[in-house]
Amino acid sequence: MRTDRNTNPDARVVDSVIRSRRAVRAFRPNPIARHVIDQILEVASCAPSNSNTQPWRVDVLAGPAKSALSDVLKQAHEENRHPPLTHMPEVLPEAMRRRQEAFGAAYYGVLGVPKHDVQQRARVTARNFDFFGAPVGLIFSIDSALTKFSWLDYGIFIQTVMVAAQAVGLDTCPQVSFARFQNVIAEHLALPANYEVVCGMSMGLSDCDSPVSRLETGREPVENFARFLGFDS
Repeated sequence: MRTDRNTNPDARVVDSVIRSRRAVRAFRPNPIARHVIDQILEVASCAPSNSNTQPWRVDVLAGPAKSALSDVLKQAHEENRHPPLTHMPEVLPEAMRRRQEAFGAAYYGVLGVPKHDVQQRARVTARNFDFFGAPVGLIFSIDSALTKFSWLDYGIFIQTVMVAAQAVGLDTCPQVSFARFQNVIAEHLALPANYEVVCGMSMGLSDCDSPVSRLETGREPVENFARFLGFDS
């Protein structure tokens, strides 16, 4: 067994793919062939799930289909009639709050949007619903009868989608903002009854000329989040 990551070529390839993944928020319009996305999803379907339940459903959109969904979502965003999305607790643990605020300051800073400019921030948020200009948009949904453990499975699946895409040179951005418009999406895409939107995702080639594409986010060192017990050293 080759456990040394420094001398295992397979490990170096996998590590490189994972480390190179970024949440890209500016894409080039270059189209992506359907068979490429099909292969990515086929690889991702190897992700583990509790008792092999495979709780994922994916709607993949391109061209006029993607534009049509974007149009209805941007209209819903402008009308602002849906309740705000509460995907975070009102009070985040301090360490997480600091990381969230640091990201927000960096992201809006790159875009030149002042912290208290509500209208400008709303326009930035609206870019989510155009999939940041990506040629492919994905909507992930799940049967709402399932529990948090199936949602955990789904998270593993989505991560595998992003890694599989990165391995063939495609960038991605997972986007929880789509969940706010559950009813709009469910009606537009004719989702099965009781299916709930998990998130959306943009997929394509990064627009490397955009300043936001060069935004990097830091990661905590392992000693800050892991505790090792029972090891000799």
